[in-house]
Amino acid sequence: MTDLHLAAALDGAGWHPAAWRDPAARPRELFSGRYWAEVAQEAERGLLDFVTFEDALGPPPGDRADRVRGRLDAMLLAARAAPLTSNIGLVPATSTTHTEPFHVAIGVASLDFASRGRAGWRPQISARPSDAAHFGRRTLPEDPGEPAAELLGEAADAVEVVRRLWDSWEDDAEIRDVATGRFVDRDRLHYIDFEGAHFSVRGPSITPRPPQGQPLVIALAHGDRAYEFAAGGADLVLVTPRSRDDAVSILEQVRAAERAARRTQDPLKVFADLVVFLDDEPGAAAVRKDRLDVLDGESLASDAEIFTGTPAELADLLLGLHEAGLNGFRLRPGVLPYDLTGITRGLVPELQRRSVFRTRYKSPTLRGLLGLPRPASRYARAS
Repeated sequence: MTDLHLAAALDGAGWHPAAWRDPAARPRELFSGRYWAEVAQEAERGLLDFVTFEDALGPPPGDRADRVRGRLDAMLLAARAAPLTSNIGLVPATSTTHTEPFHVAIGVASLDFASRGRAGWRPQISARPSDAAHFGRRTLPEDPGEPAAELLGEAADAVEVVRRLWDSWEDDAEIRDVATGRFVDRDRLHYIDFEGAHFSVRGPSITPRPPQGQPLVIALAHGDRAYEFAAGGADLVLVTPRSRDDAVSILEQVRAAERAARRTQDPLKVFADLVVFLDDEPGAAAVRKDRLDVLDGESLASDAEIFTGTPAELADLLLGLHEAGLNGFRLRPGVLPYDLTGITRGLVPELQRRSVFRTRYKSPTLRGLLGLPRPASRYARAS
């Protein structure tokens, strides 16, 4: 069996809405850079491939005051963690609905420079009218299902623009020749001249080509349209199977989407998302979750499977899914930092004992960790 990959999804005090009320949580630190740097460092101690930083343009629906109602910008959190980590990938989410792709391209490229080749990007759509009201440039219908296809089409265009901008500087465009006074070779900077239904972008980028050439693009997908979006522009897709059979079915749908998109780059890496509550003592994790459910007034609901148990039990589950064909897993800790340390200090050693998880980092870049090559610029001249 090939080694599996692990990532962690970082969001607030954890993925349970009442996580901030757990005794192990640190709610007073949620809006400090130190908190986010420390959880990223903990994930790195566990040799995880990457962490994602969630983002949103508004609070959760409703007006409940007993849930976390604010957040810091995901791109800036990743930038804060970059100089304080050495090996782990850093992947912020941004909205393609209300963020210009030019700004995303230079932001992620800058993060790749700051992290020396460990940046990624998770594009996501924003379908809520309340989010659109922050910007005043467009209106969206109340039914979030109505604009999904159009917004995914816009997201696909945004990803294409961002990727072209990353390629718009060739790798050797910066010559820094003091004697001749030429900092760049202008012939190695390229207009991208993108014309699409949603964007018209000339380029080139203002930021040189990132260390990875193309930072990792990750998409969270729940159905055929989203699988098609991932197949067209992502390197890795996050899926949400409920069983091994479901994982097999989803993998078939993802590969079918790749064929329909006539994908020519490497096949998508496929990771499953799970919400996890971990404790060494059998049954203790379920008790913790139930206590949080009572505090919140309702049972936790999620688009992803919810796991409560011991690290050994989770290892059994992950290995079964891995054998079905999944490359790895993005685990969403129910409570931060408690369940993250359950991953790094409980699950990871268990997987290492079973010889299915690394004991050291084997590449300095995120693409390298995932076995993906560094692509050449599409605009590079043949020599």
